Amino acid sequence: MATRFVAQDRLRPLVGDIFRAAGCAAEEAGQIADHLVDANLAGHDSHGVIRVAKYVDWQRQGMVLPNRELATLRDDGMLLMLDGGFGYGQSLGRTAMTLAIERARSTGVAVMALRNVGHLGRIGAWAEMATAAGLLSVHFVNTSGFGLLVAPHGGSDRRLSANPIAAGIPVAGGPPMILDMSTCVIAEGKIQVARNRGVPLPEGAVLDGHGQPTRSAETFYADPPGAILPIAAHKGSGLSILCEVLAGALTGGGSSHPGNPSASRLVNNMLTILIDADGLAGRDAFAADVTRLREWVKASPPLVAGGEVLLPGEPERRTRRERERTGVPLDDATRAQIAQAAAAVGLDPTLVDRAAA
Repeated sequence: MATRFVAQDRLRPLVGDIFRAAGCAAEEAGQIADHLVDANLAGHDSHGVIRVAKYVDWQRQGMVLPNRELATLRDDGMLLMLDGGFGYGQSLGRTAMTLAIERARSTGVAVMALRNVGHLGRIGAWAEMATAAGLLSVHFVNTSGFGLLVAPHGGSDRRLSANPIAAGIPVAGGPPMILDMSTCVIAEGKIQVARNRGVPLPEGAVLDGHGQPTRSAETFYADPPGAILPIAAHKGSGLSILCEVLAGALTGGGSSHPGNPSASRLVNNMLTILIDADGLAGRDAFAADVTRLREWVKASPPLVAGGEVLLPGEPERRTRRERERTGVPLDDATRAQIAQAAAAVGLDPTLVDRAAA
């Protein structure tokens, strides 16, 4: 399947135009486009523009709503509880993080519960917002039932969501360390990418609908559907359940269950904890120790000749530099899906191929 490279300065306005034509206000459409393209630039194609067609379809079905505003359910010192009313996660997530960052700067710590928003995209982006403000952050995310994808350890069918965890650590005088991981072996978006590209899935990532290992993306989407395995067996399963409790039960958005009232649409819930190191160890002492840790870890002799130790966030930064130079790789199927989304909202579908020219 052929891959063509699209420069980000062509891809961003194209994706923004699609969401504007779908009914999003210009600012929201731009935020969605920026988030998706930035995910591609970071190498997280599973959370990039491959999502455009799905988002447009969800909006057409009323599963995600444009131009929503956050409702504040609780505002009590360090605690913020916000409801997104099923609006776009990219725009509402940015607003929620802005509020939480302002609160953490004034109180030293902020706990922000965000519930009932559409897909929040690449969760590492929210950790990057926090580190840009000089704050540490931890983020736990779940869905409330529509996103059931993962088998619990020892199980054979879908009982849990992909349930990502992200964290951001500011580094004085250097780029931050950004942990961005799913609690399952492979993100569902990466299964979509593999299906579009016609390549097999990695070994040990997915079960078919009968509980047997498979490397076929098509089999994963068959009837009965397959399930993704948790990372690190029981450890990943435990982390996933922790996400369900912290992001779902604690925010009021609900843990992943087909009986939840919001299970008919893709709903993300996120619990975010933001910390200003100045209120604990002190900003200077914290920065010095993180730098010492970073240098100590990086100095480990490579296990493989010519290799190196990479810290969280380094692979994404390297991919970003490369793709800012070469463009975002889009396979035929993904380009066709974006073209169909453009046509569905009344735009010329050939805009996609012209952008890739």
